[in-house]
Amino acid sequence: LSAEILEESVQGMLEYALTEKKRNFLETIELQVALKNYDPAKDRRFSGTLRLPNIPREKFSVCILGNAKHIEEAKAAGLDCLDATEMKAMKKDK
Repeated sequence: LSAEILEESVQGMLEYALTEKKRNFLETIELQVALKNYDPAKDRRFSGTLRLPNIPREKFSVCILGNAKHIEEAKAAGLDCLDATEMKAMKKDK
Protein backbone atom coordinates (compact mmCIF):
# COMPACT_ATOMS: atom_id res chain seq x y z
CA LEU A 1 0.00 0.00 0.00
CA SER A 2 1.64 3.20 -1.10
CA ALA A 3 1.55 6.45 0.83
CA GLU A 4 -0.20 8.20 -2.07
CA ILE A 5 -3.11 5.72 -2.09
CA LEU A 6 -3.46 5.98 1.69
CA GLU A 7 -3.43 9.78 1.64
CA GLU A 8 -5.90 9.88 -1.25
CA SER A 9 -8.27 7.52 0.59
CA VAL A 10 -8.16 9.56 3.80
CA GLN A 11 -8.75 12.79 1.87
CA GLY A 12 -11.72 11.18 0.13
CA MET A 13 -13.23 10.14 3.47
CA LEU A 14 -12.73 13.63 4.90
CA GLU A 15 -14.33 15.32 1.89
CA TYR A 16 -17.30 12.94 2.05
CA ALA A 17 -17.69 13.57 5.79
CA LEU A 18 -17.61 17.35 5.34
CA THR A 19 -19.85 17.66 2.29
CA GLU A 20 -22.29 14.78 1.95
CA LYS A 21 -22.62 13.28 5.40
CA LYS A 22 -22.16 16.20 7.85
CA ARG A 23 -22.57 15.13 11.48
CA ASN A 24 -22.79 17.20 14.64
CA PHE A 25 -20.06 15.40 16.57
CA LEU A 26 -16.33 14.77 16.33
CA GLU A 27 -15.53 11.87 14.02
CA THR A 28 -12.31 9.88 14.21
CA ILE A 29 -10.46 7.67 11.78
CA GLU A 30 -8.60 4.63 13.05
CA LEU A 31 -5.90 2.96 10.98
CA GLN A 32 -4.56 -0.50 11.78
CA VAL A 33 -1.72 -2.06 9.86
CA ALA A 34 -0.92 -5.78 9.86
CA LEU A 35 2.26 -7.12 8.32
CA LYS A 36 2.27 -10.73 7.12
CA ASN A 37 5.19 -12.96 8.11
CA TYR A 38 6.68 -10.29 10.37
CA ASP A 39 7.50 -10.81 14.04
CA PRO A 40 8.32 -7.46 15.69
CA ALA A 41 10.03 -9.23 18.60
CA LYS A 42 12.59 -10.85 16.27
CA ASP A 43 12.89 -8.48 13.36
CA ARG A 44 13.59 -4.75 13.86
CA ARG A 45 13.34 -3.60 10.23
CA PHE A 46 10.60 -1.08 10.92
CA SER A 47 11.01 1.58 13.54
CA GLY A 48 10.36 5.26 13.51
CA THR A 49 8.07 8.09 14.40
CA LEU A 50 5.16 9.64 12.60
CA ARG A 51 4.16 13.20 13.44
CA LEU A 52 0.60 14.09 12.55
CA PRO A 53 0.17 17.31 10.54
CA ASN A 54 -2.83 18.42 12.63
CA ILE A 55 -3.57 18.09 16.32
CA PRO A 56 -6.18 15.29 16.62
CA ARG A 57 -8.04 16.80 19.58
CA GLU A 58 -7.57 19.65 21.98
CA LYS A 59 -7.84 17.41 25.05
CA PHE A 60 -5.77 14.44 23.93
CA SER A 61 -4.14 12.11 26.45
CA VAL A 62 -1.51 9.46 25.77
CA CYS A 63 -0.09 6.64 27.87
CA ILE A 64 3.18 5.10 26.68
CA LEU A 65 3.47 1.31 26.99
CA GLY A 66 7.08 0.23 26.73
CA ASN A 67 10.32 -1.07 28.16
CA ALA A 68 12.70 0.74 30.52
CA LYS A 69 14.21 2.93 27.78
CA HIS A 70 10.79 4.11 26.56
CA ILE A 71 9.57 4.66 30.13
CA GLU A 72 12.54 6.96 30.84
CA GLU A 73 11.88 8.95 27.64
CA ALA A 74 8.18 9.25 28.47
CA LYS A 75 8.85 10.45 32.01
CA ALA A 76 11.36 12.99 30.69
CA ALA A 77 8.67 14.28 28.31
CA GLY A 78 6.08 14.38 31.11
CA LEU A 79 3.82 11.65 29.63
CA ASP A 80 1.93 8.92 31.46
CA CYS A 81 3.64 5.56 31.05
CA LEU A 82 3.38 1.90 32.05
CA ASP A 83 5.85 -0.96 31.84
CA ALA A 84 5.11 -4.70 31.60
CA THR A 85 4.86 -5.27 35.37
CA GLU A 86 2.41 -2.37 35.83
CA MET A 87 0.28 -3.67 32.95
CA LYS A 88 0.18 -7.16 34.53
CA ALA A 89 -0.87 -5.59 37.85
CA MET A 90 -3.72 -3.78 36.05
CA LYS A 91 -4.90 -7.09 34.60
CA LYS A 92 -5.17 -8.55 38.12
CA ASP A 93 -7.20 -5.54 39.41
CA LYS A 94 -10.52 -6.48 37.84
